[in-house]
Amino acid sequence: MIVTKDTIIGDIVMQDEGIAPILMASGLHCLGCAMASGETIEEACMVHGMDCDALIEEINNYFQANG
Repeated sequence: MIVTKDTIIGDIVMQDEGIAPILMASGLHCLGCAMASGETIEEACMVHGMDCDALIEEINNYFQANG
């Protein structure tokens, strides 16, 4: 899976639940929230004031290592 700014958070977690600790460690603690599961990575990063590119890189590195 290749993650972009338009990737839906719920889709990422459904692809591999091992991604949840990365999202939570980065500051996205609301994974259980219905709103969060339908948001894109970019939307979530904007709301939480996060570096979207850094998070996407970390997620893609995870998928590459664990794919």
